[in-house]
Amino acid sequence: MKNRYTYCIAAMALLIITSCGNKDKKQDAAPPATPVNVVEAKKSDALYYDKYQGTVTALNSVELRSQVAGFITGIFFKEGDVVTKGTPLYEIDRRKYVAAYEQAKANLLSARANLSKAQKDIDRYNMLLKNDAVARQTVDQATAAFETSRSQVAVAQAGVTSAATDLSYATIRAPFTGRIGISQVKLGAQVSPGTTLLNTISSGNPIGVDVVINEQDINRFYKLQKASTDTTFLLQTADGTTYNKPGKVFAIDRGVNDQTGTIRVRIQFPNSKDELKDGMSCVLQVLNDDSGDRVQIPYKAVTEQMGEFFVFVSQDTTAQQRKVKLGPRIQSNVVIMEGIKPGEKVITEGFQRLRDGGKITLGPPAGAGSPDAKGGAAAPAK
Repeated sequence: MKNRYTYCIAAMALLIITSCGNKDKKQDAAPPATPVNVVEAKKSDALYYDKYQGTVTALNSVELRSQVAGFITGIFFKEGDVVTKGTPLYEIDRRKYVAAYEQAKANLLSARANLSKAQKDIDRYNMLLKNDAVARQTVDQATAAFETSRSQVAVAQAGVTSAATDLSYATIRAPFTGRIGISQVKLGAQVSPGTTLLNTISSGNPIGVDVVINEQDINRFYKLQKASTDTTFLLQTADGTTYNKPGKVFAIDRGVNDQTGTIRVRIQFPNSKDELKDGMSCVLQVLNDDSGDRVQIPYKAVTEQMGEFFVFVSQDTTAQQRKVKLGPRIQSNVVIMEGIKPGEKVITEGFQRLRDGGKITLGPPAGAGSPDAKGGAAAPAK
């Protein structure tokens, strides 16, 4: 009986020793290295732009209104066409203004005849005065009559000028070369001076784009006004098309709006093909000052944690987690403003199972082609 107990105790001790030995082996065994893919961070040319909502606006736009009253008797243009400076556009009934002009010219002729007679009278009386053949009072009266006649000539001349001006206003001409809109009046319509809108004409080439910027950007645009390149300003129309003509700063408004802290800037673009229309909405892209030779890595290597961005960098056989400051995305890459140096090896696949300081080995990670193996994060704010 005693021997049986001895055997049982020996068997249990052997089992315990074996179990402890296996446990020690498991604790001593290091976790396997994670297979990853890496890409070298490289510097390359990075052009990126700040975006501003804009509105296309004509550099010159005028509402056409009559300066004399009457009825429309002629319309000499096709709506929507480009008209050259001085081209007749509308005609208002001219008959009354022609008559007034002719009457003014007749009044001028009469005044000049009276002046001629007064001149002859004063010459005659002055000759007689030398021989004491006429009273001094008569000479003075002739002199006064001459001055009156001369003033009447001036009045008549002004009347001719006024009548000629009214007659010229009866024909409304294009003030500059531009595109004319749809007529607001028809033949036979009665117009009143200064109140009746006839049409609107606006220049189209070149054309402007108005944007509103914060006052902090004023100095930046003043510098761009003095010096800019063909890539400084890009324009994107409402349908997503990029306008392929270079722009330049045309004007910066006189002051800042004290309510909003903003100021208006106008950018000028060539528009020979009339692709840009007055009033169109668009997006103005302005070359960022940080553009240039920048470090870029694949965007899929970036992860986001609590609003901060990180990448894993290969340090021989160890993965080091690195906090980075992102710039804009450029196709499948992203610009790294801070945190990564050129030549460093950035882990692009397999980092989902990594921790800072984790062991790695180069090779295709498990499930590298699956959606779970792809990195990436939300686009950073500028």
